[in-house]
Amino acid sequence: MLSTAAFLPGVVIAQGELIYALETLVAPSDLLHEAGHIAVTPSAYRDQLDGTLQPEQAFAFGGEIEAIAWSFAAATAIAMPLSKFFHPLGYRGHAPTLAMNFALGVYPGVQGLIGAGLAANVRFDAPGAYPALQRWLRA
Repeated sequence: MLSTAAFLPGVVIAQGELIYALETLVAPSDLLHEAGHIAVTPSAYRDQLDGTLQPEQAFAFGGEIEAIAWSFAAATAIAMPLSKFFHPLGYRGHAPTLAMNFALGVYPGVQGLIGAGLAANVRFDAPGAYPALQRWLRA
């Protein structure tokens, strides 16, 4: 059982560390998404992350949309199907729309991953060019 109130059931960020409880985790993609928040945060500030994203924790190319893009890249790297990644209870009811965008090759947040130094400029006409990241953790 998590001792800290979690935004997502079964997973929380505390002082930059990902803590999870399998017995209450709704979906593995929720774990990936929270890991994405850690990954896109500049290294000097990771230890300040906690269970909620506060305005003082906002950084250029380090927000919600970049966490979605990063976690999608991670899900793709481990061959997680879109239907499992964008599960019905995820993303505050926006999972179907996000799934449709990603399935159509519209990748929200990819420009932020480029800006954060995690991906190179992407050629969208090259199969497999995205979501392959050059780095998984922001400097």
